[in-house]
Amino acid sequence: MEHRLNTRVKSIEISGIRKFYNLVGTQEGMISLTIGQPDFYTPDHVKEAGIRAIEQNATVYTPNSGLSELKEAAVRFYKEKYGVSYSADTEVIVTVGASQAIDIALRAALEPGDEVILPGPVYPGYEPIIHLCGAKPVMVNVTDNDFRMTADKIEPYISKKTKVIVLPYPSNPTGVSLTEQELQDIAALAKRYELFVLADEIYSEIVYERPHVSIASFLPEQTIVVNGLSKSHAMTGWRIGLLFAPQSITQHILKVHQYNVSCASSVSQKAAVAALTDGMNDALPMRSEYQKRRDFTFEKLQELGLETVKPDGAFYFFVKVPTAYIGSSFDFCLTLAQKYKVAVVPGSAFSDAGEGWFRLSYACSVEEIEEGLRRIEQFLRTL
Repeated sequence: MEHRLNTRVKSIEISGIRKFYNLVGTQEGMISLTIGQPDFYTPDHVKEAGIRAIEQNATVYTPNSGLSELKEAAVRFYKEKYGVSYSADTEVIVTVGASQAIDIALRAALEPGDEVILPGPVYPGYEPIIHLCGAKPVMVNVTDNDFRMTADKIEPYISKKTKVIVLPYPSNPTGVSLTEQELQDIAALAKRYELFVLADEIYSEIVYERPHVSIASFLPEQTIVVNGLSKSHAMTGWRIGLLFAPQSITQHILKVHQYNVSCASSVSQKAAVAALTDGMNDALPMRSEYQKRRDFTFEKLQELGLETVKPDGAFYFFVKVPTAYIGSSFDFCLTLAQKYKVAVVPGSAFSDAGEGWFRLSYACSVEEIEEGLRRIEQFLRTL
């Protein structure tokens, strides 16, 4: 009966990140520089809040949009951290991770034939949803612009069919963020063409030399902000995401959310309240450690003569495959894993624009990073 399934579903692929991890990630002795989650545990006070929720039988449905106390905490968090104001009653939806927030936002916004502009390379979680909506992803190759999707790069790709601009900054896979001026320019562009901006800000608390700025500061009426606690509070498995937008938009996104999942886990929501109140600054020690690892890794990559852009957020480097290597980025990474026992992610997992690059995560110990880079150096000597 496979032939009777939705052709759009059959046409999309499993994430290239997951494909590659499944292929090499379980081999004995492998140093994995592929991981996209913090190598820290959820803070104890957050875990304790989750335990109390279970003990107090807070294990029932919550309102579709989430617990009031959590939405109020999320609004205070965004106001204090990024200076953006929302109504807790009508402009916040608690989702099952940021991934579900992206899904319901795009499904609420898109119709068949619409176009969505994204930077390339890009996290592979957007394109499949766009395809499932019958819309078309339009990729802006930003490898020649230090991975920055700026207004001058975007405008040539705008057509009468364009509906949404996706701004995933700080970026996975490049770690690059945008400046305040760059965001203002994109906001002006989106306003002129009446476009939605989907701002995926999941790495907003892992930004280094300058504070994170949300494009919602400049374009509140057209911006849908996606965030969550996976990266900021090492809560990937708790599956708590947050969606912020004007009421005129959230009232419709909420309908998609309601029929999708009803509500996020009540226990996880109780824990998230602790994360966004007493744990408002839980990300700071993690960020400090990541910055040390970033600086260490960048220095080593330079010593190896590998081309990259120094990231100002998240915990990834996007590294150019050496020109001496003849073959695809997938083959490069497969050889590296099979012969030298170090795993990185092929750039091709992040769209066609990522071909010729690989993603290296430094969300692991310095010892693992150092050993992984030592093995990469052994491989480079053979080229």
